Amino acid sequence: GRPRRCGWFDGAALRRAVQINGITGLAVMKLDVLDGFDTIKLGVGYKFRGETLAVMPSGADAVAECEPIYEEFPGWKESTFGMTKWEELPETARQYLTRLSEVAGAPIALVSTGPDREQTILHVNPFEG
Repeated sequence: GRPRRCGWFDGAALRRAVQINGITGLAVMKLDVLDGFDTIKLGVGYKFRGETLAVMPSGADAVAECEPIYEEFPGWKESTFGMTKWEELPETARQYLTRLSEVAGAPIALVSTGPDREQTILHVNPFEG
């Protein structure tokens, strides 16, 4: 496909969306795009006027003043493309996803590992319980 610019995942912004919208399960798409990175970062908060915030502040002016806080994770060299079971994922990928879930405040329901429907990991069934 065509080249794209991508930034690191902003878990703190997702935390705000989870709080506002009552999200009970996350769908993580295109995990396989991260295959091969030496290091993967996850946005876990912001520095704002000398304070550390766990969620994105309200208002565009406040957001413009924020500096992201990242946690770094070791990447994985293995391909995750087409995996269909959580246990098949590299340990470092599972650690990253687990921390993303903690930061967001909602469980990972499914993970997409390719363009086909079958290339999906159903980690927690969002329709049960």
